[in-house]
Amino acid sequence: MVTEPMPTAADMGRVAVMMGGASAERAISLASGQTCLDALVALGVDAEAFDPLPRPLADLTAFDRAFIALHGPGGEDGTMQGALESLDIPYTGSGVLGSALGMDKLRSKQIWQALGLPTPAYRVVTSADSSAAVAQALGLPVFVKPLREGSSLGTTPVDHEDDLAAAVAAARQYGEAALVERCIVGTEYTVAVLGDEILPPIRIDVAEPFYDFEAKYRSEATRMTIPCGLSAERESALQGLARDAFAAIDARGWGRVDVMADERGDFWLLEVNTIPGMTDHSLVPAAAAAHGLDMATLVWRILLTSWRHGEAT
Repeated sequence: MVTEPMPTAADMGRVAVMMGGASAERAISLASGQTCLDALVALGVDAEAFDPLPRPLADLTAFDRAFIALHGPGGEDGTMQGALESLDIPYTGSGVLGSALGMDKLRSKQIWQALGLPTPAYRVVTSADSSAAVAQALGLPVFVKPLREGSSLGTTPVDHEDDLAAAVAAARQYGEAALVERCIVGTEYTVAVLGDEILPPIRIDVAEPFYDFEAKYRSEATRMTIPCGLSAERESALQGLARDAFAAIDARGWGRVDVMADERGDFWLLEVNTIPGMTDHSLVPAAAAAHGLDMATLVWRILLTSWRHGEAT
């Protein structure tokens, strides 16, 4: 069997690094995109920034492929992926279906449940009037989240029933419904996926009440512990669960799976991020570094997910 040579920087042609956009995560996307752009330019790739907020998508026809560093609705939810496919432009990461499912916390959980993968019990709330019923069904504490948003925006931990209505209202600022999820008390882990590889899991220790926007992007007190402290057997089980969860929603190329371990050590799937952050506080670069990959190599590997897009990666 003849193995095709790996593409070079020149083979990639002109690359649009898509960053910014109109979502609530615009600022983080600009930071992620700049990190990726700097790495690509250093590698000799003909890359430039492309912000779809001020520029028409028709301008993308001048490029050979797209490196998507957009976060949140409009960039990470299948919308941009569909537009790029209609323009016949290869792009990094998951396709339309995997992107849409990854952004939709409810649909992800429904698929995992159907496959017998563990995820916390939940209710979908469209009105604060049902707070008492939700609290009774799930117990307290709970997490209240927007159905389709990233970076923990609109997410609130709730310990008392009296606070539930306000948390639902906060989540519904990002959409008409909120996801109320049973709180798993224990340790949070995240597992990065890069092509066919599952990178070393990270244990997340935060000073904030949970791993919120502040802890993710600003706090210097957030600790990313690698090795994560699990036994080899338990770490392998965690990686296997992440692989299964990622594949279940048709996610491809690269991404991140967030998992909680309860006080008994059982793992519970929270969500998949199909375009995780790439800032100096971000988890995927930290996992890659622990795996021996510097930022330039990581970004190159992500760019390779656009090569022959549509085939298995």
